[in-house]
Amino acid sequence: MTDNALRSVTIERAGPGRFTATNARGSTLTFGTGGGADFTPVELFLAAIGGCSAADVEVATSRHEEPAAFTVTVTGTKVEDEGGNRMSDLGVAFHVTFPDGPSGERARTILPRAVKTSHDRLCTVSRTVEAGTPVTVTVSDGTGDA
Repeated sequence: MTDNALRSVTIERAGPGRFTATNARGSTLTFGTGGGADFTPVELFLAAIGGCSAADVEVATSRHEEPAAFTVTVTGTKVEDEGGNRMSDLGVAFHVTFPDGPSGERARTILPRAVKTSHDRLCTVSRTVEAGTPVTVTVSDGTGDA
């Protein structure tokens, strides 16, 4: 793994039930536990899946024609059972239209392949979910002791 392969975000508590995520470039995103208008962690998870594929597909299709409309809807069912909380029945639906004409037709033609390639190979987020990648969690008490 190269140094530029590592990705990270830092999460800081911003108040009761509210958090701010900061990436290495300094951009921030506020989220919460669902008591307000902020995204919840589950909604961010869905947005990450959809956003990853949307970015892949947009790059592939917009080089031929800018879309007239481009919406991705991601859905899933939150399951709470004896195995713990998780999401199931995840689905990603693309709703994309292109203007009439040869370049729009070309973009329409490659759209299904671009979506399939994103799902099968390119989207790091959904590929990681489907691979079942383990998550390692550590705890520090602030004194350096774990």
